[in-house]
Amino acid sequence: MITLTTDFGLKAPYVGEMKGAILSINPEVELIDITHSITRHSILEGSFVMEQIVKYYPKGTIHVGVIDPGVGTSRRALIIEGSQFLIVPDNGLATLPLKHITPKAAYEIDIGKMEGIIGRKISTTFHGRDVFGPAAALLELGYEPSRLGEEIDMESIIKLDLKPKKSGDAWLLKVIYIDEFGNVILGLEDYEKPTYIEVKSIRIPYKDTYGEVGKGELLALPGSHDYLEIAVNQGSAAEILEVNVGDELEVKLVY
Repeated sequence: MITLTTDFGLKAPYVGEMKGAILSINPEVELIDITHSITRHSILEGSFVMEQIVKYYPKGTIHVGVIDPGVGTSRRALIIEGSQFLIVPDNGLATLPLKHITPKAAYEIDIGKMEGIIGRKISTTFHGRDVFGPAAALLELGYEPSRLGEEIDMESIIKLDLKPKKSGDAWLLKVIYIDEFGNVILGLEDYEKPTYIEVKSIRIPYKDTYGEVGKGELLALPGSHDYLEIAVNQGSAAEILEVNVGDELEVKLVY
C-alpha cells in the first residue's frame, strides 16, 4: 500500500503522471490519495499531514510525500525505513511523521541507479514521477532500500525547528497547521490543561469541545491531533488572529 501526499493540485496532470509511473512498475499496488492540496511549497503543512496519516496506517505502509521546492538541486531524496516507510525530499518534510514510525535506517536514493532501474531519463523538475513514486513501487514489490541508494546517518536528516520555546512566563509556539475550518493548531503537546490562554492580549477560555462557547467566540482546546488548538465556534480563528502556517505566537497558559 502506498499513500500520496503532495502540493501538486488537481488541475495539472502531475498526480496522474506519478500514479502512472508507479503502476507501470507495480500494477497491483493499492494507491491511497491523502491529499494533493497541501499549500504550495508548505513543507511544515505537509509534515503535519503526513504525521497524522502515519498514526493510523498499518505496518509496512509506504508513504510518499512530495512538497519539494528544492527539486533538482543538491537536496537529497530519502527512503526512511521503520515500522512504515517514508519516501520524501530531505527538506524537513520528515520531521513530524518520523516521531511515529520507529525509524531504524535511512537511505539517499541514487538518481543514477534509479535511472537504470526504471529505464528512462529522470527529469530535474519532477522527482515525484521519476524518483519518489518509482522508489515506492519498487519497495512495495520487495526491493531492499539498499538497492536504491546508500545508507546515511539518521542524524543528518534535516528537521524543522518546531520545539516550543519559553519566553518569560509564556511559550513561543509555531502555527503548524490551519484546517479548512480555520482552526489554528499550535506546536505544543503534553501540557497541563489550563483555565484559559492568552494570545495577542486576548484571553481565550480553554474548553473540551467547540460547542462550549457561543457562536463566533474563540476557545482553546485539546485538538484531535494531540496539539493545543485555537478555534472559533462556527467561525475561523485564523482570520480573527490573522495568522498563517509557520507564524510564531506568544501563548500564555493560565491555570
